Amino acid sequence: MKQTIRKGDRVRVMRGDKADVDKIGEVIRVMPKESRVVVQGVNMVKKHQKQQQRGDKTLPSGIMEFEAPVHISNVQLVTETSGKETKTRISKRTVADKATAAKKPAAKADKPAAKKTPASKPAGEKKTTKKAAAAKATAEKAPAARKPAAKKTTNK
Repeated sequence: MKQTIRKGDRVRVMRGDKADVDKIGEVIRVMPKESRVVVQGVNMVKKHQKQQQRGDKTLPSGIMEFEAPVHISNVQLVTETSGKETKTRISKRTVADKATAAKKPAAKADKPAAKKTPASKPAGEKKTTKKAAAAKATAEKAPAARKPAAKKTTNK
């Protein structure tokens, strides 16, 4: 299934813990294999951590608080401008293109649009098939035919 939510998107939590419903946050991480996302400030959990030694570093003990993943079906994209839910992504480029299109004057109706035609080959050149092109390529790569070396004769 194609993921519509990406890292950096603003999403609204639609279902879940009552404290988290209707919260809007930025996606920190996306886990497509598990169909989960981590949203900033949503689904906060506490973990009691023992002190640990890793190589020359010591991780302190204490209570760590972090965001736990939320299922992707429980969040929905939010538009940046209005803050309302949307099903589709509107990229900044699309918004900029629409703004420039609105500023440009409308094309005149009496002029027909010019059709784009593919560049044609010169008149003397024929169309080549794949087999002919492959044969020509191998002929070009092959070394030039060698003349037999002249035999050296010695007169004694």
